[in-house]
Amino acid sequence: MRALFPGSFDPVTPGHQDVLRRAALLFDEVVVCVMSHAHKTGRFPVAERLDRLRTVAADLSNVTVDSHTDGLLVDYVSRAGIDVVIRGVRGVSDLGHEMPMARMNHELTGAETFFIPANPVLAHVSSTLVTTVGQQRRVPDDDPTGPLPATGGDGAGS
Repeated sequence: MRALFPGSFDPVTPGHQDVLRRAALLFDEVVVCVMSHAHKTGRFPVAERLDRLRTVAADLSNVTVDSHTDGLLVDYVSRAGIDVVIRGVRGVSDLGHEMPMARMNHELTGAETFFIPANPVLAHVSSTLVTTVGQQRRVPDDDPTGPLPATGGDGAGS
């Protein structure tokens, strides 16, 4: 059974890695695929995201890495003969967002959506959080209230 793990992976997080590893144990083949998101501007070029995913998946023999940035997920699923779409969910709000898409994907292609709950240790991590923290390099100072932000990042999450 072929499964698709789609996402922007912008950047790849420990949560993505966990879901991918768990999915690789459950399915014959997992295609992890960088997709475009109409409401997001990419922080990293697609080529860099693909390289990072290849590194993460290097020891997973049944995982391939691909991209689909021109069209809908259902287009890719139909073209690639995918049986299952994998989605990691961190909490109820993720599930509320994912359920209508799962129903529509099933209606249009027959593909089922398989939800993998986030590891509780990683559930608070999002690509936006990883990027924001990375932009806000912190440097220690003598102030006991905590570090001051270094210059460079705007601190805005997206």
